[in-house]
Order: sequence, then C-alpha cells, then structure tokens
Amino acid sequence: MAAKPEAVMLFAAGLGTRMGPLTAHQPKPLIKVAGRTLLDHALDQVGTTGRIVINLHYLPDLIRKHLSPRRDILFSDETETILETGGGLRKALPLLAANPVFTMNTDAVWTGENALSQLANAWEPARMDALLLLVPRERATGHRGSGDFQIAPDGTLTRGPGLVYTGAQIIKTDGLTDIAEPVFSLNSLWDRMAANGTLHGVSHTGGWCDVGRPESIPLAEALLNEAIDVRTR
Repeated sequence: MAAKPEAVMLFAAGLGTRMGPLTAHQPKPLIKVAGRTLLDHALDQVGTTGRIVINLHYLPDLIRKHLSPRRDILFSDETETILETGGGLRKALPLLAANPVFTMNTDAVWTGENALSQLANAWEPARMDALLLLVPRERATGHRGSGDFQIAPDGTLTRGPGLVYTGAQIIKTDGLTDIAEPVFSLNSLWDRMAANGTLHGVSHTGGWCDVGRPESIPLAEALLNEAIDVRTR
C-alpha cells in the first residue's frame, strides 16, 4: 500500500437538483464560478496528482466534451444508476488502481493552501484509515447546517456539530468490499472507521465555499476575489 495516494476520484455524477434551472441542460460540475467551471476549480486542486478518475451519470457527454483536450483523465460510467459516493468509488477501483486514494467533490471552490497537498502532508497511514479535510462552521461559506464532525486532540473524529466536511479526503478502500449494497454513501465506511478510532480529520487553512445552490455562486466569487486582493496587496 502506497504511503501517499497516487490517484484521485472526482465525484461528478450527481443530478444537481438544488441548482434548479442551472442544471436543466448541463451537469452541476460545468456551472461556472468566476468564469470557470466548478470541475476546473476542482482540477486546480488535483494538479498533477497521479491518476485522475471522474464518475459520470447526468449528461455525461457534456463533461467528456469539456475535458476532451485532456488525455490524463479516465471516466467511470454510472449511466444506468447513480451509485452514490461509496458505490461509485468501489466501481472505479479498477481504474484508480491505487490504495489509498484521494476523493473530492466537484461543487466547491477553495482558497489558500492546496487541499490535496494539505491532506498528503498530514496523512499517517499507520494510524489512519481516512483523513477528511474540514473547515470550522464559521468559515464554511455557503453551507447550511451546524457541521458534521467534532475532532479530538489526537485528530480522531466523531459525529456532531462543529466542523464541516469540505468534500476532500484520503481514504483506504479495503473496507468497500465488505458492504453488500450496490448503492451506498461513504458515510457507511466512515462510521465503521470512527468506531475503530481510525477516522481522522485536519482543518483546511484557507477559504472554502459550498456551491450547492444558485445563491452560493456570488458568495464563491467573492471568496475568490478576496483571495486575489490579498495576494496583490
């Protein structure tokens, strides 16, 4: 098993129904924020991280066309059924050909330190089965709710209000084969890891915006513009 992940899974199969008319004719990852698609913002965080796999379901040909200039991306087809994050990751394992792997959602924008680099720098495979990148609730721009996890001094996570999952993580994939259901969320695996004390988290040091609704787009653009202003002062 590699000490640091050599592949990344980008989740892009969702219907994006919370985006309303914006996803009537395009998948959510192709919605533009500050002139660039959400998918391209996610790929900025991926950089040159080994093998890249993207799962597809809703209007998949549009995503394939958008990424056609790139020859370094593989696609995991979920055209018949959306398998959710757990089922989708399990289906993509032959393409990823790695363990552990990064996974990342494609409905957020980031500022500050690169998300995957921060995870890689904090990854300790001897004591972690997953490492989630989190932000405090007060810095979770565009996010609704009270948070997902609480973190102990040793970095282990339990469920509860406080820190918000950003959609980026490193995860060992061994436990996926133990889940019988074809369609399931990675929450099932996280709960097992939490019970074993192997679910860990680290706080993102920069900004993050959840772009899950139309009203979050201007918030995301403001966050990005603020980061540009800080860099140019």
